Amino acid sequence: MIFLTMIARVADGLPLAASMQENDQSGRDLQQYQSQAKQLCRKLNAQSPDRCTLEAKDISFHYLIAEDVCYLSLCEPSFPKKIVFAYLEDLHREFSDQYGRKISTVTRPYSFIEFDTYIQKTKKSYIDSRARRNLGSINTELQDVQKIMVANIEEVLQRGEALSALDTKASNLSTLSKKYRSDAKYLNTRSTYAKVAAVAVFVITLIIYVRFWWL
Repeated sequence: MIFLTMIARVADGLPLAASMQENDQSGRDLQQYQSQAKQLCRKLNAQSPDRCTLEAKDISFHYLIAEDVCYLSLCEPSFPKKIVFAYLEDLHREFSDQYGRKISTVTRPYSFIEFDTYIQKTKKSYIDSRARRNLGSINTELQDVQKIMVANIEEVLQRGEALSALDTKASNLSTLSKKYRSDAKYLNTRSTYAKVAAVAVFVITLIIYVRFWWL
């Protein structure tokens, strides 16, 4: 289930369009999550990762950044990531086609609220089980969802830590991992050379000894 969809400008976090499930039988406080979504959008910047999943207690935020616009959805944790990001890609293409030239000029929140009609129609098609099965087979070109950064929404908002900082940490870990593999390879190579050299010295010594003995 997709409970909330929000589209916001990255430069200043201005909400451009939104669509929210009116009734949630599970008892979730969607108003609270909507407030968190707005806070999250205000924390984004040009250095933020362009795809990210943020986990809450019983729900997951997923967002896609494209052309200085954030497309964010609030879903059940069990809802497939591949489908969520395909849905956000779809919204991006249509929203950009309709409003691309106006996005940077508007100053009023929810200036494109009429886009809710397209969001509702698209959301319904992606939630439909038959469509989900089809999308699972045809969206093979979509970025590997395992590579999408995952963080905790409450930790990000409470600490006030920018997502760009998280992305930097992830990049640093990746760099350190590569350096570790490089160092390990170098040490293994040195160890191999040392063993070869030791064997060579032994063989040369043995040859000299044998020749001296026979002389």
